[in-house]
Formats: sequence, C-alpha cells, structure tokens
Amino acid sequence: MFDFRQLRYFVAVAEELSFTRAAIRLHLSQPPLSQQIQSLEQDLGVRLLERNKRNVALTEPGRIFLEQARQILAKADEARSQVVAAAAGYSGQLRLAYTVSVSFHPALPQALLRHGQIAPNVRMHLSEMYTEPQFAALLAGQIDVGFVRDEPIHAQDARNLRLSVIDREPLLLALPSGHPLSGRSSLRLAEVAGDAFVSQPRELAATLYDRLVKLADKAGFQPSITQHAQQINGLLALVAAGLGLALVPASMRAVRLSGVSYVPLEDADAYLLLAVASRSDDHSPALLQFLSTVAESAAASGL
Repeated sequence: MFDFRQLRYFVAVAEELSFTRAAIRLHLSQPPLSQQIQSLEQDLGVRLLERNKRNVALTEPGRIFLEQARQILAKADEARSQVVAAAAGYSGQLRLAYTVSVSFHPALPQALLRHGQIAPNVRMHLSEMYTEPQFAALLAGQIDVGFVRDEPIHAQDARNLRLSVIDREPLLLALPSGHPLSGRSSLRLAEVAGDAFVSQPRELAATLYDRLVKLADKAGFQPSITQHAQQINGLLALVAAGLGLALVPASMRAVRLSGVSYVPLEDADAYLLLAVASRSDDHSPALLQFLSTVAESAAASGL
C-alpha cells in the first residue's frame, strides 16, 4: 500500500512535470524519486505518468490520482494541525462557571478576551454559579474551571482542587446617597452598627454573608439583616430604596445606580477572595492553557 511519502513525491512530479525539478524541490536525488514513483505505479497497477528523456506528462488515471492525492495530503495535514493544537491546549472545549460578582471584576472579561485571541478554537461554555456549588460541580466533573470567591470548606475538597488566587478584592459599603456617612472617604464598620443591612440569603451566597457577619463580630455587633436579594446587583436597588446598607466587592462600583454611594472600609479582613479553581487531577491541555492565560492576564493588569 502506498504511503504519504510516495504521495508527496508523486504530487511534486505531477506539478513540476519534471523529475529533475521535483527532486530539487524535495531535496533529494533523482534516482530514489524515480524508484518511489515506479513503486507507486506498481502498487496501484496503473501508469500515472508518461515519460521519456525530454517530457513528463500525466495519464488520465494520473490526473485523477493527483486530485485524490492532494485531498489525502490536505486531510493528513489538517489532522496533524488539529492534534498539535489539541496537545498545546489551542483546541477543545472548556466549561467555565463564575459567580455573579465576578462578572463585574476585570479579571474575567480580560482573561476571556486574552484566551479567545490565543486559543480561538477552544469552545467556551459559560454559566453563572455560586462558589460552593462550583466546588461540587468541579468535583463531579460537571465543569472544568471556576472563578470562585472563597476556599473550599472541607479539607478533602481542598486536596482534590487546585486554587490560584487572582485578587483579594477590597470590600465597600454601599449606602443610600442621603446617609450621613455617604460622603466619607472611608469608614469603619463599627460606625454603622445601628443601621439595617441587606444581603443575599446565606444558602445562596455564603461567602459574602459570612464575611459581613465576621467583620461585624470583630466590630462588636451583630448585623441586623432586614431584607434579602437573590443577586448581588439586586442589593443595590434595596440600598437605593433606603432599606439598608450592603457589603459589596469594590468592582461593584461599575454599577452606577442613582441613590447609591460607595465607601471603602478600613477594617482588617475587609476583602473578598477571587480565585480560579479546577480539579487537581485535571491536566487537560485546554485547561492548563487557560489557567496560564488567566495568570498572565492577571499579571499584566497588575492584580
């Protein structure tokens, strides 16, 4: 059965219509080239080329075989390119999840944009998901990578996941614009101990809820949470309506809602983690390429 080398040799001769020029093009001497073409013809049982001392011409079977040989070689080159791209992480697919608050942080769009430029043939499947469900989905093999806001609670989960911290994002207090402290450059949480707070339900967004409780406890009070919103951006509407104050990541400043002011907190630990998580045993090229891109993107943006 003929091989790819013989096909390339035949295509070169058929295109050059000269064994001499084809040999030069292929960087080999003419005798082995002639031998390979003869072997190809014997294997096929047909004459592909008419040649004499002065001329080389394609036979009718030769013209048909030339077209087929070009297609075979093109498919082989395509297969090689796809395999090399897959091995380098430049093709395939990734299932990525992120919390709603991360969609306001520049790390996510910057990483996706950079990765799309580097590996445009990787299909990205995106979904919104809270942090704890992301850990469960990663361990169950339902997603490949996630942008999370906390570390795993359970030690076994921590051993089975790899976590790369991107940012420790400062937390702000969102206040109604008419609040007496809304014009401050910063404040301590203890200064609003008597105010009502709005929050996401803990069963949905435990990370931010627990951070509010922890910071309030350090400040010497228990927060009075009077209203809840399912999504973090929904909290701002409640703040604007004067229903309470909200603890939010600094990237939420991007949401400019009339009636809401943002004031940084001076308290220690007034930050929210941003990290990229994946299974520690997942070494797929597409994932590793994406993790590398995230790290490069974060470094380039100074995170």
